[in-house]
Amino acid sequence: MSYIKIHQAKVADREAAKALCPFGAIAENAAGELEIGAGCRMCRICIRKGGGAFEFVDDATPGVDKSKWRGVAVVAEVGPDGALHPVGLELLGKARELAAKISHPVQALVIGAKTGEAVEKLLACGADEVYVYEDPAFEHFRIEPYANALQDFIEAVRPSSVLVGGTVNGRSLAPRVAARFRTGLTADCTVLDMSESTDLDQIRPAYGGNIMAHINTPKHRPQFATVRYKVFSAPPKGEPHGRVVRRSLAAEKLLSKIEVLSRTPKSAEKGIEEAEVLVVCGRGVKRPEDIAMLRELASLLGGEVASTRAVVEAGWLDAKRQIGLSGRTVKPKLIITCGVSGAIQFVAGMSGSETIVAINSDPKASIFKIAHVGLVGDLYAIVPELIARIKAKKEAK
Repeated sequence: MSYIKIHQAKVADREAAKALCPFGAIAENAAGELEIGAGCRMCRICIRKGGGAFEFVDDATPGVDKSKWRGVAVVAEVGPDGALHPVGLELLGKARELAAKISHPVQALVIGAKTGEAVEKLLACGADEVYVYEDPAFEHFRIEPYANALQDFIEAVRPSSVLVGGTVNGRSLAPRVAARFRTGLTADCTVLDMSESTDLDQIRPAYGGNIMAHINTPKHRPQFATVRYKVFSAPPKGEPHGRVVRRSLAAEKLLSKIEVLSRTPKSAEKGIEEAEVLVVCGRGVKRPEDIAMLRELASLLGGEVASTRAVVEAGWLDAKRQIGLSGRTVKPKLIITCGVSGAIQFVAGMSGSETIVAINSDPKASIFKIAHVGLVGDLYAIVPELIARIKAKKEAK
C-alpha cells in the first residue's frame, strides 16, 4: 500500500508542517515526532508544500494472481419466509452484463432456512451457478454464521467480484467479510463496469456528492461492492440453464452470540421506491402549505410526493420520502421535479427514472442536464396549469 513518509530531520517548523494538512492528519506522537494518521486522504498537499520533508512512497508489492479468481458473484438475500429481496435480481442482471465482458460465469449465493423459491428465480434470471447454504440456523440474519457462510463460499469458489445489496443486512455482512480477506469494499455504488483485466470499476459520489469517485481494487481479490435497491434493472426471466450446488458449514460455524427470542413483522407500507409516478418537492417550494398542490398533482397521476434533503431537514416531509444519497433510490416510470436544482446527491438517487420532467425557474439549473422534458418557469404557475389540464382531460372522458 502506498504511503507518505516524513523525513523528520527536514521538518523546519513542526506547527507549520502540521498546518499543511487540510484534514488534520499530521500530528506529533509520544516521541515528539510527526506522523500521519488515519485522516490522511492522500491529497499530497504536504508533499508539494513541505519543502522536501514529505515523500510519497509507492509500494510496488505484487498483487494476487487474478487468473485464479473467476466469476462475478451476487449475494441474494432472502427473508425468514424464503422471499427473495428484489435487489438480488437487480444485481444478477448487472452481474450478467459485467461477466459477459470478461467471459466469466455468474454465481449467486443464497443463505437461509428456506431457499427453494429464491433458487428457482435466480436460475430463471440467468445465474450460471447457485450456491445454497440452507439450515435452520440461517432463519434469522445473525452476522457470525452468515459471514462464515460467505467466507466459505469465497474460499471454495474464488469469485473475482462479489456484489451485495445495500440493505441493512448487506451493509453489515459485506464489510465484515471483506475485512477477513483484506480486500477493498466500495459502498453504495451507482455505476459498475468491468475492465479486461477483471478489475471492477466502482463509481459512486464522494465528498458530499461533489465528485464522482472511480474506485479500483487492482491488487486484491475478491472485489466487494454494495449497491442500493432500484439502482439497476432486474433481468427478464428465461429458461433456467444453471446448476445448483448445495454446501454446508460445520456446527461450530453456525453458532452465534445473538439469540432471536421473537420476531414481529412491520406492517406493510408502500414506499416511494415502489411508486410508478413521483412528484418531487424542492427548495423552490416556498411554504409547507404549498406541498398540498404537489400532492394533488401526484394524486391525479396515481403517484406519491417525494422530496429533496432540504425539504426533509426543514421538517416539511418525512425522511422516508427523501430521494438521494442520504435518502432513497427510486426508478419510477415518471418523475416530476418541482423547484429542484439537481445536485449530484439528489440525481444519484433518481437518474434511472424512465421519464424525468423538470420544472425550475433557473434555465441553468443542473436538473435540466438529465431531464427528458424541461419546463423553465415558475412552478406556482406551471403546476396549477398541469392540474387543471389533467382534470379537464379526466372530465372529458
